[in-house]
Amino acid sequence: RQFVSNILPPYLRRTRSINELIPWLYLRGISTGDFSEALKALLGPDAPGLSATSVVRMKEIWEKEWSEWSQRSLAGKHYVYVWADGIHFNIRLEDEGNIRQCILVLMGATAEGRKELIAISEGYRESMQSWKELLLAVVQRGLTLPPLVAIGDGALGFWAAMAQVWPDTLGQRCWVHKTANVLDKMPKSLQAKAKALLHEIWMAPSRADANKAFDLFLTSFRDKYPKATECLEKDRRELLAFYDFPAEHWKHLRTTNPIESTFATVRLRTDKTKGSGSRIACLTMVFKLVQAAQRTWRVLDGQDLLQQVIAGIQFPDGVKIAA
Repeated sequence: RQFVSNILPPYLRRTRSINELIPWLYLRGISTGDFSEALKALLGPDAPGLSATSVVRMKEIWEKEWSEWSQRSLAGKHYVYVWADGIHFNIRLEDEGNIRQCILVLMGATAEGRKELIAISEGYRESMQSWKELLLAVVQRGLTLPPLVAIGDGALGFWAAMAQVWPDTLGQRCWVHKTANVLDKMPKSLQAKAKALLHEIWMAPSRADANKAFDLFLTSFRDKYPKATECLEKDRRELLAFYDFPAEHWKHLRTTNPIESTFATVRLRTDKTKGSGSRIACLTMVFKLVQAAQRTWRVLDGQDLLQQVIAGIQFPDGVKIAA
């Protein structure tokens, strides 16, 4: 049988680059002194045995790279769409015991359709103040053109901050997060049926059809499961915002998958890490992890339509209005 790792992320399964493996191992809880054994287990007995001192030197170089990157100019940049999410890592911080570190991630799609990491910053429980500081920082560094659409989950912190910094940006709620939140408020015996009905909403070919499917879900479950229907109904407008943009972009706009897929394998999976970590080390390793992952990021489908979106051309139900 062919061995397929369920632990290593796809973009690291074929690599033998130490520069890509070490950040991932750190975020999975491997202490500096255990890197040598971990690398031998992953790469074989002939793998280079890096000492703890060598790893520390590499981390120092990466911290400098991270510092320079986090202060780079964003003048002239225009991100048409942005995705925002808070990623929690199970790093026991040196000064805060077992509190999990939250990393705020902002990713964008350029006018050419390329996905780029805009900023990463540490936050406190995805609070409004943390997100506001991140957004103000990128504006101060030259990102003067606000995005047309921001995609994120229902965390109130980001949306409250966006309303102050980018008041004209349209909000689109992530359907993956919303589906999970709604199903969590329903019994397991009904979750498969409810999920199928939710799927009918965001896969509908038009806003009118989506609203019909939306109403069907509310009618079907409102009496017995009001918390689930309230969770869905309160974000109706934000959940269906993608219908005003090209159909080719819908799959990109409906979820925060560009961020989720990158960090899925380094989210919290264990009770605690072996040793304490520092804030800057965690931020640095996240930065290096994204550097390794972004080489595999694909451009947006329908990238040629982005210039038309920027020009203000309307796409009701995903179809361009004829001139």
